[in-house]
Amino acid sequence: MRGTHIVSSELRFKCRHCDQTHVGIPDLGFDAPYHYAQLNESEQADAELTSDLCTIEDDHFIRGVLQIPIIDHEPEYFGLGVWVSLSAQNFARYQELFDCPDPDEPPYFGWFCNRISGYPDTLNLKAKVILQPHPNRPKIELQPTDHPLSVQHHNGISVDDMMELLHAHGAFDSCDE
Repeated sequence: MRGTHIVSSELRFKCRHCDQTHVGIPDLGFDAPYHYAQLNESEQADAELTSDLCTIEDDHFIRGVLQIPIIDHEPEYFGLGVWVSLSAQNFARYQELFDCPDPDEPPYFGWFCNRISGYPDTLNLKAKVILQPHPNRPKIELQPTDHPLSVQHHNGISVDDMMELLHAHGAFDSCDE
């Protein structure tokens, strides 16, 4: 697969979760923030976790999408379903606006709360959370830095690097051209 250029209509992959073959660019998602995964069973029982929200004692997290443009395949994006921490005030406001069809709200500041294999530590990168109309998850934007994930978020990722990242996370069993 190295050195090939794939467009989304040509990429086929077999998903490990549903065992179905899909066409297009897969996203990579995390079911919980890193902090939740570090809790023991008793602590997890005391925490609250849904597919979109997480609260661990006084810490609050929301799930959003970090879009990374695919080099030479614009406007296609590789999506990372990631978690970001928010202040208690912004978390409460997000919950108020969760079902809003047009949330006219300034971006929130947050800290990136997932570790992504294949990169130097991604935990606690500075992020901006931009609310989207329901039912879309918020967009996550990383502060521009020299961190490789931030560089790719702002400048794009190659198809080959995207495929390596997906394979490293076991996102799918096989792919065809």
